[in-house]
Amino acid sequence: MGGIVALVSGGENTETKSEINHGIIAFGGGILIAAVAFALLPEAMAVLRPVVLGAMFCFGGLLFCLLDALLSRHGGPKAQLLAMLMDFLPEALALGAVFVHDPHLGILLAVFIGAQNLPEGFNAFREMENSGIRSRMALLILFAISLFGPLAAWAGYALLQDQAIITSSIMAFAGGGIVYLIFQDIAPQAKINQHWVPALGAVLGFAVGMIGKQVL
Repeated sequence: MGGIVALVSGGENTETKSEINHGIIAFGGGILIAAVAFALLPEAMAVLRPVVLGAMFCFGGLLFCLLDALLSRHGGPKAQLLAMLMDFLPEALALGAVFVHDPHLGILLAVFIGAQNLPEGFNAFREMENSGIRSRMALLILFAISLFGPLAAWAGYALLQDQAIITSSIMAFAGGGIVYLIFQDIAPQAKINQHWVPALGAVLGFAVGMIGKQVL
């Protein structure tokens, strides 16, 4: 979906379009913060001991930091796609396991994952286009990448449904990694000098997650 939005919004890069694009990125950041605050960490905090919780959270941030540094040396669309996989695969694993015990939380986490993948797909499509990949091929690549999510969710459902500690550890790990990615990659991309509106996308994204938590 993010790739399709990027394709439809292509053309001349006006100031208004630039603000919208950065607002979409900020919206994804807000959704991610909500996912950590309302879906990932509460479950992990309820199950894990404080030492394990803190260790898994920090380990997630550290590993994402190391992988991000490694990918940045190569750059380009491959790095962007690997970053997407690094982000949503742990969440998808946890999603499958959570659905067994708490369908409402599973639905909420699924909404968060879908919403955050919109701006990520948007960015990946733009990077692939800028590197010379044709639009149709870029969409096919994104579609192929998206199939890993359901596979990971199925694996979590089949293998982790009776493993509360492992599931909670994965959620804490993913939470730490996501917090790192928000401040390393997403927040800097959302900012435009002398423009203040795009950052409101983050507020809207968090509000959507907060309301979703209340409704579900």
